[in-house]
Amino acid sequence: MAEFVPVLALLGVAVGVVALCYGLSRVVGVAPLVVEVVPFSGGLTPVEHAFSRFHVRWYPVTLVFLAFDMEMLFMYPWTLVVSRVGASAVIEMFGFLAILLAGVLYAWREGALRWT
Repeated sequence: MAEFVPVLALLGVAVGVVALCYGLSRVVGVAPLVVEVVPFSGGLTPVEHAFSRFHVRWYPVTLVFLAFDMEMLFMYPWTLVVSRVGASAVIEMFGFLAILLAGVLYAWREGALRWT
């Protein structure tokens, strides 16, 4: 347990600093009127409430985006080690891309990318 004392002390200091900043902000800050607080929407007044629901069609599009985002997250470090690892790294990356392609083809087949 003694080896965790510095970590717990650092955690306590971090929580204390964040609490101090929030407290200082609460004491010093000037709260705007509720009427003036509207979400920023390119300078226009908002048309709908900020907590309005998204259409269900956005969720598959979001999942496909996250799949490609994860692809890029794994491909950047892969480019750095592919020359050291060799052909096995290339085979593994093509396997990974095949799994992503299978997911996109499944989403396409199920109509997740169809907007009408």
